[in-house]
Amino acid sequence: WGRDTMQEAINDGRVEFKRENNGKWTPYEKIFAPIEGEEAIKKFTTWIDDIPNGTKTLKELQIPFDYPKSPELLIQIMKMCIVDNDSIILDFFSGSATTAHAVISLNAQDGGNRKFILVQIPEYTPANSEAFKAGYKTICDIGQERIRRAGRKIREEFPLTTRGLDTGFRVFRVDSSNIKDVYLFPEEFKQDTIELFADNIKPDRTPEDLLIYSMLRLGINLSAKIETAFTFGKKIFIVDDNYLIACFDDNITENTVKDIAERKPDYAVFRDSGMANDSVSTNFEQIFKTYSPDTKRSVI
Repeated sequence: WGRDTMQEAINDGRVEFKRENNGKWTPYEKIFAPIEGEEAIKKFTTWIDDIPNGTKTLKELQIPFDYPKSPELLIQIMKMCIVDNDSIILDFFSGSATTAHAVISLNAQDGGNRKFILVQIPEYTPANSEAFKAGYKTICDIGQERIRRAGRKIREEFPLTTRGLDTGFRVFRVDSSNIKDVYLFPEEFKQDTIELFADNIKPDRTPEDLLIYSMLRLGINLSAKIETAFTFGKKIFIVDDNYLIACFDDNITENTVKDIAERKPDYAVFRDSGMANDSVSTNFEQIFKTYSPDTKRSVI
């Protein structure tokens, strides 16, 4: 409430001041039960007291954002919900990423392994705002930097209890499919407009884009461990301790295919146009049958 709203409520008799045990006076809003037959216009509220100011927390991190929630408030709510140590906390209105800050803090306090999923539209910051002047073009940019700084600060404050603390995160954005429309909806295209033997992947997609696409198709958590390695000059992704190995480079030779097969992953994924020549494409299945017959393989 602003000053005018507060004064109006006091004048209307809707505020009562009570002296607390510490001698301080605290204002309470009077909430009246509805007259019989009338609909209640305001529900009774459970108050959570002694919560630090969220704005002060962001100032300490030097993050510009108006009216942020307090991490301590969200920690208190999580405790009220009795979330398990391995729960996933979902926030559909991320804002400055207070939820991520709170999850990391709670994990640091009790050794939990909770994860967070934050969702935020890429809302642009006003050109005259402090956030824009500081280089943050969208609210998402603010949230990402806040998570980085909060993670570092928590580690610095609790060096003995945060050695195994996971402060990492991945950022995704909703986009169209990696596959060209002609391959998804061939019935909508005339035959004379289709280029034979063309790459089925959109030209602006990176190997990382294709990896995430493959992980989603296979039901692998997007928080799974991802490692990279090189074999015969080609970059490969090793996901979830060899559950999936993928290579989306061009000009893949039989040597690379064989090396991946010898690693015996559960799944192996390649780019259809990535094979160096017809010979590699022809021998692809035979190589896996020889060295890792149980591996489920596919091309995209």
